[in-house]
Amino acid sequence: MRVALDVPLLDVFDYRSTSPVPIGSRVIVPFGRRKLVGIVVATPQRPALAPEQIKDIDQFLDDTPPMPADWIRLASFAANYYQRPIGEVMLPALPHGLRKVLAYQGKRSAGGPVKRIDRRKTPVTASCQSDSVPMLNDEQSGAAKGIAALQGHKTVLLYGVTGSGKTEVYLHAAQAALARGRQVLFMVPEINLTPQLEQSLRARLAGTGDPGTLAVMHSGLADGERLQAWLRVQRGEARILLGTRLAIFAPMPDLGLIIVDEEHDSSYKQQDGLRYSARDLAVWRGRDRDVPVVLGSATPSLESWNHAERGHYQRYTLARRAREVELPKVRLVDTRRLAMQEGFSPHLVKALGERLERGEQSLIFLNRRGYSPVLNCASCAWVSSCPRCTAYTVLHRAGSRRNQLQCHHCGYQARVPHACPDCGDQDLKPMGRGTQRVEEHLAELFPTARIARIDADSTRLKGSAAALFAKVHAGEVDLLVGTQMVAKGHDFANLGLVGVLNADAMLFAQDFRAPERLFAQLMQVAGRAGRHVRGGEVIIQTDYPEQAVYQALIKHDYPGFAKYGLAERDAVGLPPYAFQALLTAEAKQLPIAIDFLKHARGLPAEYPDDYTTASAITVYDPVPLRVVRVANIERAQLLVESTNRPALQAFLTVWSYALGDLARRFRVRYNLEVDPLEI
Repeated sequence: MRVALDVPLLDVFDYRSTSPVPIGSRVIVPFGRRKLVGIVVATPQRPALAPEQIKDIDQFLDDTPPMPADWIRLASFAANYYQRPIGEVMLPALPHGLRKVLAYQGKRSAGGPVKRIDRRKTPVTASCQSDSVPMLNDEQSGAAKGIAALQGHKTVLLYGVTGSGKTEVYLHAAQAALARGRQVLFMVPEINLTPQLEQSLRARLAGTGDPGTLAVMHSGLADGERLQAWLRVQRGEARILLGTRLAIFAPMPDLGLIIVDEEHDSSYKQQDGLRYSARDLAVWRGRDRDVPVVLGSATPSLESWNHAERGHYQRYTLARRAREVELPKVRLVDTRRLAMQEGFSPHLVKALGERLERGEQSLIFLNRRGYSPVLNCASCAWVSSCPRCTAYTVLHRAGSRRNQLQCHHCGYQARVPHACPDCGDQDLKPMGRGTQRVEEHLAELFPTARIARIDADSTRLKGSAAALFAKVHAGEVDLLVGTQMVAKGHDFANLGLVGVLNADAMLFAQDFRAPERLFAQLMQVAGRAGRHVRGGEVIIQTDYPEQAVYQALIKHDYPGFAKYGLAERDAVGLPPYAFQALLTAEAKQLPIAIDFLKHARGLPAEYPDDYTTASAITVYDPVPLRVVRVANIERAQLLVESTNRPALQAFLTVWSYALGDLARRFRVRYNLEVDPLEI
């Protein structure tokens, strides 16, 4: 039998068993001096090695049914497309308890971490209480009925302005699938979006008699919780799976509908190990299982919008808000000639005061945590830098404890110096501002206001994010300061004003996707305003009000922005009109990483017979990353591009085999990422 193992080798491995083992089964096998859990992927009649070289399996694990054929197809596709060993796809996709040998030591019989498994499916048809269902408007009703009527596979792009009621369309479509006895995979990009949606699903779709109809799966769960959710979905007991990107690999025998909310969100792209896009795998899985896939967003990715424009995706549009409230008015404040106070314009300060007088909440959005991005000495121009990275250390206020300088790249921490390390001047000043400094300034401006800050620092403890959001929803907060954590998915009932600080930082970033990200981010955070109150307003402070991104925001004109963005991409041959892969190298010294990439670039010349599609491939020169050094490791990258996806895949398949030997020769670590989101 051939077994896939979680090891950085492109091959599968031959083992012997005295009795038949079904494909998809988990086994424990010897591998060198270790024992590993693997998955049987094939049972060929003839092994690839001589019989004396083949070892026996150590144990056949029958505490769960074999992985189904469609799951194996999904893992195989992901391995081939993203150029990773199939074992590095399959095993990490399993819950921790099902892939660790330690859980089975001393247990020669069935059992392991799963004490008892009832293999009988117990399908449950979830019901929906009619008196709890809001009435849909014409746009929502048309989309929900259209999705419910789909037979077989079709990818649907549900484009709806913020507050247009996309969630209600999802729920109606899910209910229709459940009524047919099918399972629903409902994906969200981030953990903090699951509690609110879980509550809606349980109230609307779980039925009155079976709270177990819904399973939740994300990386914030304990190992046991994730295992139980995975098993209930595999057995067909849980009919709805709500999860983040890892849920795409959950086995679902009765899968009938896949929903991907906020489909544009970069959180769907894994950034280490198997660098997969859960959204793209969802589309592939829907096609493979012949079921509909719904991609929803107020700001779809340009790739998805382009598919809809070309007729590859079916598009439904929700152009107005579900409640009888208008979209918030977006106002640009030109800050070039204004006297700013700690980053606040007089216009924004006045607007905040007016909302407080009206008893409404306001949100100040700044996507930069900490107190200040850098500490500076005015006498000698010293700045606080990380000794392990080519990056600044961020000043963090630590309450009653001493302040700290932190590197957001490697985690380095140091106390704030009493004086400049270079010249001894004690007048060190923070430059710029983060959410902590904004929170402090708001407390000075509005001393009686109740202020809360929601960012990665204030929500480190388990349950802290949910508690803070609960305070906002309960009306116990007047002024909310937040990062991108507050920008999407939250329905604040009394929020009338959103103020955006430092939006220009992303406007001229090196990555060609930066304008798309900025537009999506600002549209999402703007959509928090005026969802339940009239006269919602968004104030964006900028030095560049004439920029196309901001002009489209004023009009809430995503189609106009997408048309402009796609034309720009088409003119210079960027995705979605080209397909890319990024080879990143890490070494102790930058010249070594660059030299490795130069040799990698020359591999097609060394192996000309293997590259029948070489003429369709462009391999660019290697360059250092923007942040070159992280944790004393120097980094560089090389971009590969083609206008033909099959040609790029054929190139990468051969190229990736040669890269391993080259990396060992240069003693570098490397990663080959297909469809990179950041360059």
